[in-house]
Amino acid sequence: MAETLGRGDNAVTRMADQISSSGCAMNAVTVGHVRVNASPKAVQLVQDRGGKLYVWAKKMRCCGGSLIVLETSSEPGQRPFRRVQADGIELYLDERLREPDELELDVGGLRRKQVHAYWDGCAYVV
Repeated sequence: MAETLGRGDNAVTRMADQISSSGCAMNAVTVGHVRVNASPKAVQLVQDRGGKLYVWAKKMRCCGGSLIVLETSSEPGQRPFRRVQADGIELYLDERLREPDELELDVGGLRRKQVHAYWDGCAYVV
């Protein structure tokens, strides 16, 4: 079920009760070209930590090559960010990144829970 909120080029389409690839219910929002899928656990964890989530890319070395993964925090650090529309939280994406088609947010970690971000369904930036 989809409903459109807003008007013109800034219209927001909300898809209710979506199911992610992991089988969890997700809130899905499309703004411009970015679709944000956030699990209820991710939204709750971000809200518990102040309501803001900052997402940026980090270059890592692995297996003789490099890989770019997404990092998240409730603090912005020294990077420039731009706001991305998301239900229930304030979401900020590093200004230097192009917008993915889809940004998925979920919770991970056994001892210390944290929000994980996935770029177009991948754990790395493509």
